[in-house]
Amino acid sequence: MRTRTFKQTYGELTRLLPYSSSWTWYAGLLAALIALPLVGPAYVSTFVLLILSASVGAIGLNIVTGSAGLISLGHAGFLAIGAYTTAILTTDYGLDLVPTLVIAGLVSAASSLLVGIPSLRLKGLYLAITTLAFSIIVTQLIVEAEWLTGGSIGKAVTRTTVFGYPVRSTVSIYYLALGVLVLTIFGALNLLRSRVGRAWKAIRDYDTAARMMGINLVHYKLSAFAVSAFLTGVAGGLSGLYVRYINIDGFTLFVSVEAVAMILVGGLGSVRGAILGAIIITILPDVSRWLMNTMFRSVFVLPAANSQEIKGIIYAVMIILFLRYEPDGLAARWAVVKRFWSEWPLGKARG
Repeated sequence: MRTRTFKQTYGELTRLLPYSSSWTWYAGLLAALIALPLVGPAYVSTFVLLILSASVGAIGLNIVTGSAGLISLGHAGFLAIGAYTTAILTTDYGLDLVPTLVIAGLVSAASSLLVGIPSLRLKGLYLAITTLAFSIIVTQLIVEAEWLTGGSIGKAVTRTTVFGYPVRSTVSIYYLALGVLVLTIFGALNLLRSRVGRAWKAIRDYDTAARMMGINLVHYKLSAFAVSAFLTGVAGGLSGLYVRYINIDGFTLFVSVEAVAMILVGGLGSVRGAILGAIIITILPDVSRWLMNTMFRSVFVLPAANSQEIKGIIYAVMIILFLRYEPDGLAARWAVVKRFWSEWPLGKARG
């Protein structure tokens, strides 16, 4: 009987995908995403573009929090660094978008050392507060550096070129974001099954034991923050290219909470979970508003002006429900359902 549960060799355990048929399914999904802007409505493509850029950032946060066990509430700070670096390089210097996104990620990764070094001695709540303070410092520095960032007014983001070809439309940014996400998924999956990824998981599970096993905590903790910040900076650059005008109000603490909600809902330590969380958290506020306005139109209509408050309530409810009833997130539930169908009628519907 075919099963995805038991592995007989180490190669099966570390294989990127368990079966060759999985490549066919993912190739079909990729083809559908490529065809979507050509055959689908524009607003659907816009939603998917938001999901693509959010997924890159969620995978980055999941590496440092889900895989390495280092709690971070500074996601908004890294996003802001990536977005403003992209705005400066494209608008002021006209640099190509591909090297711009790479530089945005590198700048964010370099700034992560300011958070990573304190993490060598801090854990849990103390580390979370430190990363939160980093995010606040970054936003304040952006406001003060008005000559470079536009201060509280904000800064335009110019869409320049990709390998010499001019990029003007949202569809072009869609394909750029799709390419970045595909590279991010392959990079993250390979990294997590490598020596580095196994060291991160060992530190997450019990750092004292990891040190006794010879794992260099300084090196691997800093690398986790650097990789996470790199991906988050790239995600910030992509979001800036989409909105075309960035302001410091778009990188508040609420953004960090939104990112944490994505990985909690999707599943900590899982690339698939980060993407599932990004999908749910991105579309849920609009779907909920549409459902409530449709079902209770005669009683009340949720105003669009209060969208931030509505999103905050929805995120809080989602976090509470998932922590209570599904702490391993949607990725774990997906694994249970997949195992049930693979092993039916012997599989269990619940984990």
